[in-house]
Amino acid sequence: MSLALSVRAADFASLDTPLLVLALPANATVDETLNALDRRAGGILRRTLERREFRGGRDEMLHLSSSVGGVERVLLVGMGKSEDRVASLRRAAALGARQAGKLGVKQLSFFVSGLTEQEAEATAVGLIAGAWDFRELKTPPPAEDRRDVLEEAVVLAGTPGAQRGVASGIAIGEGHSLARRLGMLPGNICTPEYLADTAREIAQRHGMTVTVLGRAEMERERMGSFLCVAQGTPQDPKLIILEHRRGPRDAKPVGLVGKGLCFDSGGISIKPAQGMEWMKFDMCGAAGVLGAMETIGRLQMPVNVVGLIGSTTNMPSGTAVKPGDVVQASNGKYIEIINTDAEGRLVLADVLAYAARYNPSAVIDAATLTGACVIALGHTATGVMGSDDALVQEVLDAAKRAGEPGWPLPLWDDYKELIKSDVADIKNSGGRPAGTITAALFLKEFAESYPWVHLDIAGTAYTESDLGTIPRGPTGVPVGTFVEFVRGRTR
Repeated sequence: MSLALSVRAADFASLDTPLLVLALPANATVDETLNALDRRAGGILRRTLERREFRGGRDEMLHLSSSVGGVERVLLVGMGKSEDRVASLRRAAALGARQAGKLGVKQLSFFVSGLTEQEAEATAVGLIAGAWDFRELKTPPPAEDRRDVLEEAVVLAGTPGAQRGVASGIAIGEGHSLARRLGMLPGNICTPEYLADTAREIAQRHGMTVTVLGRAEMERERMGSFLCVAQGTPQDPKLIILEHRRGPRDAKPVGLVGKGLCFDSGGISIKPAQGMEWMKFDMCGAAGVLGAMETIGRLQMPVNVVGLIGSTTNMPSGTAVKPGDVVQASNGKYIEIINTDAEGRLVLADVLAYAARYNPSAVIDAATLTGACVIALGHTATGVMGSDDALVQEVLDAAKRAGEPGWPLPLWDDYKELIKSDVADIKNSGGRPAGTITAALFLKEFAESYPWVHLDIAGTAYTESDLGTIPRGPTGVPVGTFVEFVRGRTR
């Protein structure tokens, strides 16, 4: 169920809400705007702040049972001392919405002083993120144990800028929600065909065109790199192309590419059993492309965008590709398979080569590609590498605006020695040293005809622990980065 979001002028004299969420900075005081609320509450807000019972620290929350007529509860949420007010508001809104869900509140009102258009957008994104909950595969609890679900949120701000900000925030939030839902679905439900059907639904909603290539079509395209990963599964692999054409007819499109491994067992180079269930998230790059295209369509961005997804499952079987095999990609390059668990780059190789036919102005791919990236950057930053320094910086700036920070890694030619093959043009793994970099250098071999950036989202696309703002599971990364990059190209 989507969260219904609206904007209303902040009139504390007549406010009626089950829960009022107040986002406050560190060491906040009762300003002129909050005076009316404080007077109705008998001065409790001012006393709470003056006694420093609530100091506004990052993620600090204080729940007050309200004596204000019409306002049943007040939740104070701290934004801390951060200079990035947009990011702080996004986080505070997510915390507020998530806490409302835990309290069993159907509707909340959210207020922060001096809300700008950009801040209103971030607030809407945060509220949707915090309210999101995956329940569709769970049996509902007995009626007496159920809590109400947060269904509606009202942002208290009376400016046209806030209205516009919330409207765009809804579009971004819905893109995140779509990506998170796809990520949360298990591999027996979210199959390559399911992703293709999702792309068709997006295309129908937003007037896009969609093309889906199956195994037979990819064989005709000689996509031996992609298809070798799909050798071990009876499921039909899919190359999904979704086109948004609202820019000038002759304008080169932006290409968004996503890895869509609906489950990754590692193949013959099989993964350890412990934690393998998390490998349903190996399609988060594809989910990010679909979520971004959903947002781009909702915002009707005046730009040309082509989303490309390579989707299959990586399974061991009697027909699976083996270490030592050599395959040929669609651009003619021969690849030695060293490790069948380095399969994402094999899929993306042919997808990136295929993207060249659209003559893109830039291509950004996203993939849960390497465990090495998690070792290098943890779960805080996405690894960012590319063939064009200006484009890399453009992507880093977009990621920062989206609240999905990235960090650049070098693609020096010296590292290419690690993926030289004795029997083929290149091998698909250079071993543990510089694993994130060598994986990106492998991809670069198939993205030579256009400016290209690679996002390794292995550490940021999903979380194995509760982050406070969101529960365990998919984060929605890289939807925000994709959207901000494309939106930046329209300004």
